[in-house]
Amino acid sequence: MIVEIVFAAGCFWGVEKYFEHVDGVVDVKSGYVGGNYPNPTYEEVLKHRKTKDGKIINYTEAVKVKFDNSKVSAEELIKDFWELHDPTQLNRQGNDVGTNYRSAIYYTNENQHKIALETEAEYQKLLSQNGYGKIVTEIKPLKKFYDAEDYHQDYLKKHPFGYCPNHSTGVKFKSGYVSKDMIAPLGGKEIIVVVAEGYCPYCEKFKADVSSSYHGSVPLRNATARELSKFNIKSELYATPTILFIQDGKEVMSHLGYMDKEQFYKTLGDFKLGKNSESYKVAFNKGTENRFCRQYDIFKNTPDGVFVDKLSGEILFDTRDRFNSGTGWLSFYKAVDDSVVEKVDNSYGMQRVEVIAKKSGIHLGHVFPYDNNKRRFCINATVLEFIPREKLKNR
Repeated sequence: MIVEIVFAAGCFWGVEKYFEHVDGVVDVKSGYVGGNYPNPTYEEVLKHRKTKDGKIINYTEAVKVKFDNSKVSAEELIKDFWELHDPTQLNRQGNDVGTNYRSAIYYTNENQHKIALETEAEYQKLLSQNGYGKIVTEIKPLKKFYDAEDYHQDYLKKHPFGYCPNHSTGVKFKSGYVSKDMIAPLGGKEIIVVVAEGYCPYCEKFKADVSSSYHGSVPLRNATARELSKFNIKSELYATPTILFIQDGKEVMSHLGYMDKEQFYKTLGDFKLGKNSESYKVAFNKGTENRFCRQYDIFKNTPDGVFVDKLSGEILFDTRDRFNSGTGWLSFYKAVDDSVVEKVDNSYGMQRVEVIAKKSGIHLGHVFPYDNNKRRFCINATVLEFIPREKLKNR
């Protein structure tokens, strides 16, 4: 049997996205509920979010959830509702402040009403045990639900470079509290991707596009906001993903929301290399290191192994293809298959072919014709790192 219930837990975009991914939910729609003036629009709701006139009751942003109660119960959905936001915040969720962001359940039958009250009492005990205040959620019968404008429906699907609101307390019905085991700083440089405790499409997109294929020497790991109490974080972690660049447990820089590969590696370059370093100038400004530079001297005679992108960790060149060209730059007969991109470069009045790391997009050097129809990849050592072959099995 298909049944409806309405939840308000802050901005409806994130709430809509959450319930769309619950098994047994057949439809989710964003809208307005709980006010007393006719035909609300987004502009009207925003206009009244700070209204103190007792005659006007504002609408709250909500989602109408249609579900098959043979596949998912009202109790499961209501418990999800309590866990996905902070029901102790009055007329707000995080940085979203106003009566239109108030917490509420609008039930459509007495069974839902009963479950809402029972789970509220149960959740209040868990919240109190973890230092939270009183629940301020409205629990009322549904009278009228007004659909929000079309551009609000499936909003997070339509904006693939955004973030998911993160207002969860971390308190769970089964375990009481989800983040009692905090993670500790590793020391030195590291990257923390702050992810949602539930489903977040932008977290999944960042994982698929960037972090799942990252092998750089700066450690990267995921954590929820609740697990970071041992870190010195200056950013407000109200959205996921948030990418934190950490030095000795202290935030150095951060990025709110999804980062594509180009953004990520440019920021990582600043964080790891420093904008004034020779490596950065080579990688992002197409610079060229000096002949016979210090890094060249280190790498020209390394034992059996591979050279990797200094940022992504992707394998680019093999010592088996290295040779001494006498030019003062690392030279290779070829790059590892599918690791680089070649691009015509006519800068400085010369006709050359630029070599670019496929994964990170950084500049590596140039490729030139060589003896007997061979080619010479002339590569800047300052944008590479070396890994002995016996250590590759650990990757």
